Amino acid sequence: MTQQDLPSGAGKVAKQYPEVWDAFASLGQACAEAGPLDARTRRLVKLALAVGAGSEGAVHSHMRRGIEEGIEPEALKQVAMLAIPTLGLPSGVAALTWIEDMTES
Repeated sequence: MTQQDLPSGAGKVAKQYPEVWDAFASLGQACAEAGPLDARTRRLVKLALAVGAGSEGAVHSHMRRGIEEGIEPEALKQVAMLAIPTLGLPSGVAALTWIEDMTES
């Protein structure tokens, strides 16, 4: 992901603190390569982690990338549905609305 593709907050950090951003990006790459999960599974897991953290911005970011990577919207929406029994109905519904922000025109 280039700095031009970053959400505004992350883009500011990348611009103002490039060494920190480069270290963060390297850590992300190392973590992605640390196990056997394929790219699609990693994206769904990262979306689920964003949902669990309650981070609308991260949900939007992982949704945008998931769609660009060809993950079908229904699979991405299922992440929010799976959150309901674990995180509760309000959290799952909030996540679903954030996901639908990125899938509905």
